[in-house]
Amino acid sequence: MPIVAHTDLPAFEDLLGQGHDLVSLDQAVHQDIRELHIGFLNMMPDAALRATERQFIRLVGACNRIVQFYVYPFSLPGLPRGEEAQAYIDRHYARFEDLKQAGLDALIITGANVANPSLDQEPFWAPLVEVVDWARENVTSIMCSCLATHALLKHLHGIERQPLPDKKWGVFAHRVTAPSHPLLREVNTRFDAPHSRFNDISRAQLEAAGLSVLAESESGGVLLAASPDQLRVIYFQGHPEYDACSLLKEFKREVVRHIEGQRPDAPPLPERYFDERSAAIARRVAAGDLDPTMLEAELARLESSVDNTWGDTAKAIFNNWLGLVYRVTDLDRRKPFMNGVDPHNPLGLK
Repeated sequence: MPIVAHTDLPAFEDLLGQGHDLVSLDQAVHQDIRELHIGFLNMMPDAALRATERQFIRLVGACNRIVQFYVYPFSLPGLPRGEEAQAYIDRHYARFEDLKQAGLDALIITGANVANPSLDQEPFWAPLVEVVDWARENVTSIMCSCLATHALLKHLHGIERQPLPDKKWGVFAHRVTAPSHPLLREVNTRFDAPHSRFNDISRAQLEAAGLSVLAESESGGVLLAASPDQLRVIYFQGHPEYDACSLLKEFKREVVRHIEGQRPDAPPLPERYFDERSAAIARRVAAGDLDPTMLEAELARLESSVDNTWGDTAKAIFNNWLGLVYRVTDLDRRKPFMNGVDPHNPLGLK
């Protein structure tokens, strides 16, 4: 069932224009259909704020359950914002205090850019901890992406991420390692997923803390893990939400930094992202010696050549996740694990 366009958030109009199934608030209130309310903590920098918002709302809307979804974007103090982005947030985003009063069924938390050696030194750390501590007691499940995964693993389990010798970015092949987990129902046993990060948390670290590793890659590392109760917190170390061109936009940003002298070397190509012909074009772009007109032309050629080989898997996992939230949430009290399920094993795994 569709997303409910319950505010004038531009992402709703964007998704409608792309052919996605949305209903107006007036249409929604006249239907006797169960609803789920999803908080969306968007910590991404200004340049990616709206794209990330659209990407995650699209994943929620892909769920095929008989349910209507209300998505509430909000952000945090302590995140650096330009005037335009802050005005956008002030107009279109909810306030966390209001969401606490209204209640949520689930919460999605995005990645963020960081500038300090330790995550707990970031100015957004204390507000993030406040949100997480509230959500652990008041929503059925939290879904984390990339930096949010590292932050919550540090806060909840004391796990310290480890710096990588080089940035891990590209499209990596993964294998399901817990095929019986309901989150992976009808998911291909092998699938692609994007990563883009400078740090890593390993399988050994996760398992030592009692977490379950659900999918991983030999070269990309752990992609997906779950908290000891298997549902309270779901951890993506990669970016299931990415569009086909998301890594290309990151690549372009690094090329511009090279051209402007902010990085001395040409950026490496994202792994397994370009085909052989496109990789040759990307290397010319990365060298940074093309004139502006030629640079834009080559980037346009690259954009038309990249593929999305992970979107269906991401949709399937989100569909399963929201189905589990649907199953164990008590709508009358809007509290997690109140339908006679074991809070330590809500999925009934053996």
